[in-house]
Amino acid sequence: MKNLIIVESPAKARTIKNFLGGAYNVIASKGHIRDLPKHTFGIKIENEVFTPEYTIDASHKEVVSELKKLAKDAKEIYIATDEDREGEAIGYHIATAIGKEPSKLPRIVFHEITQKAIEEALKNPRHIDMDRVNAQQARRLLDRIVGYRLSPLIASKIQKGLSAGRVQSSALKIVVDREKEILNFIPITYYTIDSIFKKSGDKSDIEAELVEFKGKKIGKLTLQDSTEAGEIVSALKRESFSIKNIETKRRKTPTPPPFMTSTLQQSASSQLGFSPSRTMQTAQKLYEGVMTHKGSMGVITYMRTDSLNIAKIAQDEARACIAKSYGKEYVPAKPKVYATKSKGAQEAHEAIRPTLMDFTPQIAARYLKGDELKLYTLIYKRFLASQMQDAEFESQNILIGCGVAQLKISGRKLVFDGFYHVLGNEDKDKLLPEFSLNEKVKLEKCASSKHETEPPARYSEASLIKTLESLGIGRPSTYAPTISLLTSREYISIEKKQIKPQEIAFKVVELLEAHFNEIVDSKFTANLEERLDAIADSKQDWQQLLWEFYEPFIQKISEGKTNIASQKIAIPLGEFCPLCGKELVQRKSRFGEFVGCSGYPKCKYIKREQAKDTEVESFGVCEKCGKSMVKKRGRNGEFLACSGYPECKNTKALNGSKLQPKILEGIKCPKCGDNILERMGRRGKFYGCGNYPKCDFIANFPPTKYTCPKCKGVMARRTFRKKPILECIACKERIDDPEV
Repeated sequence: MKNLIIVESPAKARTIKNFLGGAYNVIASKGHIRDLPKHTFGIKIENEVFTPEYTIDASHKEVVSELKKLAKDAKEIYIATDEDREGEAIGYHIATAIGKEPSKLPRIVFHEITQKAIEEALKNPRHIDMDRVNAQQARRLLDRIVGYRLSPLIASKIQKGLSAGRVQSSALKIVVDREKEILNFIPITYYTIDSIFKKSGDKSDIEAELVEFKGKKIGKLTLQDSTEAGEIVSALKRESFSIKNIETKRRKTPTPPPFMTSTLQQSASSQLGFSPSRTMQTAQKLYEGVMTHKGSMGVITYMRTDSLNIAKIAQDEARACIAKSYGKEYVPAKPKVYATKSKGAQEAHEAIRPTLMDFTPQIAARYLKGDELKLYTLIYKRFLASQMQDAEFESQNILIGCGVAQLKISGRKLVFDGFYHVLGNEDKDKLLPEFSLNEKVKLEKCASSKHETEPPARYSEASLIKTLESLGIGRPSTYAPTISLLTSREYISIEKKQIKPQEIAFKVVELLEAHFNEIVDSKFTANLEERLDAIADSKQDWQQLLWEFYEPFIQKISEGKTNIASQKIAIPLGEFCPLCGKELVQRKSRFGEFVGCSGYPKCKYIKREQAKDTEVESFGVCEKCGKSMVKKRGRNGEFLACSGYPECKNTKALNGSKLQPKILEGIKCPKCGDNILERMGRRGKFYGCGNYPKCDFIANFPPTKYTCPKCKGVMARRTFRKKPILECIACKERIDDPEV
């Protein structure tokens, strides 16, 4: 008789089977084998007791049959699902489905899928933790209650197909609130004084910042009057300057902690351009097992974690690797230990780290390809850096003074690179000439510059995850699914890595704020997460939590059916959609009225207006097809479009419209030599050839007269990490902007 080990994933099963050989059968449940029914509520509520009515999905019946067969003849049955609440619940459902008592089956856990970790786990089994199972059940039932009771109400009051969720709605409000900030933003005009000094005998330009004028401290927004700025420039030009103070300091830049789920998703987004779901899918493969120089095994620890703990053996291996590869001076006196700041972190878990320090990115390149290699390299370097010495800088602040003002110049240089030796340092040294007190310096240039404050940026997937984590909304396993759900429901769109709420999102959030504020209140949602944590720690009864939420919530649902006024904005027209056959309705959006399909969002048909005789006379005919031109309105204002759309897509700008192309002076198309035009598209500003469609040259950033030193292509001007640069349109080579 063989022992039986049950895991969730087939890849995980194959990796473990390779370690254990013929004495064990290892089989995968392929995720949850029991869950609430898909098309019914699935929760029985009697006398304040909630009983989930779990069912086995048709896709898992064959798996369950095989599990039962193997379990019947097994010497011992081990539950080896992931060590989080979801894994604990999967183990509970497996035991129940095969007719075994969950509390009696041995449960093994491990943070990494290596032979040593598996063998150690088999020596130290425990039993299924029902507190963790109940915490997961409480979360699942809460989400089902909100989804099945609130979603139909919202759909009946606003529009078919809408949904609400405990975490998704709270996240949506954060996105909508940021968009409101942007829409309501009023810019402030301010001025800065740009001064350039030269030291005698030194040709380099030294930029200085005005910090005080006539005893008044000067901050970023202090100067909001052009006349005052001009007077300061005039006054400075009449003055002579000397060095008043020299301050030199050494400071350390601490090592970054190893990754946990949220920071891995953020770094993969900013450095690799990965979406959270892409990051987690790739990390899952690295955890479950890939081919290495030591055979198939998991090369990173468990990737759904909010802990920064590191096993001592892993610290020792990292320190030995650092000493061997970079020298003892890069090894700190004591191993680095990091405190977890995220709310409710499960300290029994570990941070995300490589399982084999000798499986370096260089060796990994022989076995891993594409996303797997990129993400593994990111994780490996971050973990190694987390155990290295801090980087050390020498900073210098020099005060330049005259009779009426004080200006500051700052410089710095890297004294010891520390962890930057692995991660790289993109902040270049800013070296200053040597100065002495009371030394005279010459004011070479002085002028005022006009600026405007900018609205807050839209959230990216990475910054939204960071915000959700800081507010305690959701847990590591929920960040990526939440964003994916909001995208699939078309509440948000992601354009140029920025999250933009759609029109319907504003209406849904407005209704929820007015009648179900707790669903979108971040504090309420975070408090609920803390109470779920308390269930897992045996400090809260899960049935009590469900009832305390359910009773007032259902009361609000009942009242809302009659008290909430319908906000439907669709008027039936008696016409039918040519694409799907459903009725056409007249709707309103912030861009005006339009006629669309009632089957939205599944059908996105929009009826185009037919040109009237007056419009033909006023706007002429299309030079491409001869049909009449009509005036339309888009997000960038009014414009002319051919009435033959979509067969003919000719458009023209009206006078004063943002769509009016602007010629880039002195810049010619690298393909045909025509003018380059600045245009507006549905995704924002872009730069294209004036000879379109004969010439298809296009760029996201303004082309310049400069050529790439690497491939001789056209360089475009852009900002990268708040620094102005030139980037080759063809090969993406980056250089400093010579005009800055």
